[in-house]
Amino acid sequence: MPFLELSLTLHATQQASVEAALEDLGALSITLADADVNTPDERAIFEPGVGETPVWNAMLLQALFDANADRAGLVHALAELVPGIEPAQIAFRDVADQDWTRAWLDAFKPMRFGKRLWIYPWNVDAPDDPDAVIVRLDPGLAFGSGTHPTTALCLEWLDGCDLAGKTLIDYGCGSGILAIAALKLGAARAIGVDNDEQAIAASRDNAQRNGVSEQLDLYLPQQFPQIQSDVLVANILAGPLGELAPVFAQSLKSGGALALSGILDGQQDELLARYSEWFVDLRATERDGWIRIDGTRR
Repeated sequence: MPFLELSLTLHATQQASVEAALEDLGALSITLADADVNTPDERAIFEPGVGETPVWNAMLLQALFDANADRAGLVHALAELVPGIEPAQIAFRDVADQDWTRAWLDAFKPMRFGKRLWIYPWNVDAPDDPDAVIVRLDPGLAFGSGTHPTTALCLEWLDGCDLAGKTLIDYGCGSGILAIAALKLGAARAIGVDNDEQAIAASRDNAQRNGVSEQLDLYLPQQFPQIQSDVLVANILAGPLGELAPVFAQSLKSGGALALSGILDGQQDELLARYSEWFVDLRATERDGWIRIDGTRR
């Protein structure tokens, strides 16, 4: 069915009250995004998770209502419920109904990473190629389809690793794309960790699509077991990567392989220095303004 979209730009301090007011007014969904799309900082990469506070100073809020909702009534009620919101801040547009799954599939095409690895939309048939390693993916609400340079850098690194029979940790697993790719490339076991339950659900669903669900264990960070793996990959953000360095060091066997991504060009030097306490042969690889760091556990 068609919808009515209400949008407005607001300051972070207004976010909670505006969201509460829109929910009271019958909003069917509310989406937040960084209002400053021209600022290339790491805060703009992800929409905040469920229950998390946005880190953007100015944000664009978009709420969907039934197509027949009273526009003037919404403006008047919102201005009354949230002091400081001016009617001129509020805009509307009609949103036509569409097949959202088909729209996503039209934009997501098969992609190759390295020599063998291919990422395919889950319901697109792959050609019969005995040398190809195929991962079928539906990202759902989680980050990670292979289209972002940070994910691509990790997938190419995995394709070049000898993963046969090894255990891998994917910290910040999102859609599960890296853990599943590792299993398809020969890893015996993978452990996915994410602080978003939607990501855990997406990873579980994609593992089932690829026939590797029995080899993939999924955890929230507070459930993360104390184990030592052969390989660890983390595609998150520079700040958490710095904080988690001791945890990652403890989670890798001597000689284990490490790959870090989600790093903006310019942030790598601090992380290289941080990880040099535990890792050797560290190197940085750049693509489109993003960096992957990889190395070996001492």
